[in-house]
Amino acid sequence: MGALTLSPNLATWGIAALATLGVILRPFSWPEAVWAVLGAGALVILGLLPAGTAWEGVLKGTDVYLFLVGMMLMSEVARKEGLFDWLAGIAVRQARGSATRLFTLVYCVGTVVTVFLSNDACAVVLTPAVYCAAKAARVRDPLPYLLICAFIANAASFVLPISNPANLVVYAAHMPPLTQWLARFALPSILAILATYAVLRLTQARALAGQEVATDVALPALPRTGLVAGLGIVATGGVLIAASAYGLDLGLPTFAAGLATTLVVLLMRRGGLVGVVRDVSWSVLPLVAGLFVLVEALEKTGVLGLIAAELKAAASAAPDATAWGAGAAIAILCNAVNNLPAGLIAGAAVQAADVPERVAGAVLIGVDLGPNLSVTGSLATILWLTAIRREGQDVSAWSFLKLGLLVMPPALLLALAGLLLVP
Repeated sequence: MGALTLSPNLATWGIAALATLGVILRPFSWPEAVWAVLGAGALVILGLLPAGTAWEGVLKGTDVYLFLVGMMLMSEVARKEGLFDWLAGIAVRQARGSATRLFTLVYCVGTVVTVFLSNDACAVVLTPAVYCAAKAARVRDPLPYLLICAFIANAASFVLPISNPANLVVYAAHMPPLTQWLARFALPSILAILATYAVLRLTQARALAGQEVATDVALPALPRTGLVAGLGIVATGGVLIAASAYGLDLGLPTFAAGLATTLVVLLMRRGGLVGVVRDVSWSVLPLVAGLFVLVEALEKTGVLGLIAAELKAAASAAPDATAWGAGAAIAILCNAVNNLPAGLIAGAAVQAADVPERVAGAVLIGVDLGPNLSVTGSLATILWLTAIRREGQDVSAWSFLKLGLLVMPPALLLALAGLLLVP
């Protein structure tokens, strides 16, 4: 009987692993979404996951879909209306011909965008703006600046609860008040942000040393529609902070803000809907849906109960050691299955095990920082990869991993140490 029970579980784990591998390696150059959907479909077709249960998994991602659609609509409208070109001109002027000053400026802006708009927004909204800045500055290689958008999107993603949708997943209904959150995560966040900057700056020093940044950059006029798009993005940040303060889901407010901004701009332009809809990267939605289905299948194998039991036992025996171990383990797991599903599993396990606050905090830091290891570690990094491909740039999984091996571990270790220093 044990073998009969184990075989479907092994098949489920095997399909989930192959689907994840497909997302990472993109065989035949097929988009990541294809492999996630194929994996989810295989589970249903082979009878390993009932269709109704799979659909329940898809529906669990509703808040994430709404959030992404709202952000992608705003980003596309802002791009088309010249907001990013205008911001790029300002950034390049402020750099005053210095490649390193431009690098630091982009990093600071990326930190602010991540903190107040979320890591996914940093990937979707900031990446095209940074590419525009690099293009306006006529730099030879825009990649060092684009890499900032990928890494700061995760490094600054636990300053506030809204800085990463995964934060809401990990804590769920047990989200601490904002004052407690800041007291717990302010020091770890600062350490992670500074460590990430230091390693990125060192690793990109050679590329930046040979860069020439133009100083004779004309500042393009910002049309009224571009201003409206910018105000819509700023207003969305305020909406997200308010929603977080009241413990509300972020998806619907973000979708409403993005849709309202888009409609106002299109009404002012008297057209352009087809262009906006055509150019939004819709493929990210089936990718997320497929990942949710894979997590649903893994939960049905009983792995969640096993993790919760082990976590509770370890936390009771040695809470500090468990915090270190759990943070490091979930950081690695995020790169195997993506931090959104990993956060779902870890969050459910944390709530079921009723672990100490330090352990829960370490798990959250692992979920947020761990993805800086690989291109598929977080949804934000996948969105970033999609954004740079639109601009004719690309980074292979291996190239990102080599850099991630240098960037992620110091930031993770310092952030966990900072967490354990908090009384």
